[in-house]
Parts: sequence; C-alpha cells; structure tokens
Amino acid sequence: METTRLLPDEDEHSAPFWEACREERLLIQRCDDCGRLRFPPRPMCPDCNSLEHSWVDAAGTGTIWSWVVVHPPVLPAYNAFAPYPVIVVELDEDPTLRMVGNVIAEPGAAINSVAPGDLAIGARVRVAFEDLEDVTLPRWVLDD
Repeated sequence: METTRLLPDEDEHSAPFWEACREERLLIQRCDDCGRLRFPPRPMCPDCNSLEHSWVDAAGTGTIWSWVVVHPPVLPAYNAFAPYPVIVVELDEDPTLRMVGNVIAEPGAAINSVAPGDLAIGARVRVAFEDLEDVTLPRWVLDD
C-alpha cells in the first residue's frame, strides 16, 4: 500500500510505545537493572547493557531544546505544508530524553499552524496525539 506520508514502523521493541500513543499516552522505557530512562525504544540499556526493561508513563511535557524550519524541496506529501517547523523536545522526566516532532497550534491543527517566530528554545510544550493513516503520532502544542 502506498502511503501519503512517511510513517514509523512498529516492531517488537517499539510496539508498546505505539499502542500507548493510540491510547493517547506517552510511554518511555526504563531499565529494570539500573533505572535509566531511554528513548527511542531499544532492546538494550545503553548504560548497563541489560536486556530487562519496563514501560513507564511520561508526563507528556517538556521544553523546546532545538528547532528548525523545513523548506522545499520536500517529499510530495509535505509540499502543501512547507515551510513548517520541527522541534526537538527535552522531556521533563530526564534532560537526556529528547523527541523530535511537529509543533501544532492545537490538537488536530496542520503541521504548519505555528509560525516560526512563535518558537523559542526553552518554551514549554505538551503532547497532543493525532491519528494519521494507521498510526497515532505524538505532536507538540505550545503550553502557555
């Protein structure tokens, strides 16, 4: 099946993350041996090499650590949105946990709904979820 956008693959290591997104919950992995939180999901702890982990709910809040504006040329499915901002979010649970995503004006808004001039390093954001084709994606909304 041809999709209109690039969508993430769900595998055995990331399946709990994507299932939680469908439930509008943000999950991160925690090493059962050393306690390190990690994202993106992976089979082994980068600190102690343990293969044992569990999943914990994240608050779904953080700060903008970095951002960029995507300009054409882009993939055809994104032409209508360009230019649009993409942010790197530092999660509140741990300053080393970062997620890349779109910032939107409100849940359900387009990925070009926030003007780049409204973004700043350190600005507070909160997660919002969007169903897109067969996946639910975490997006980010500026938190006043």
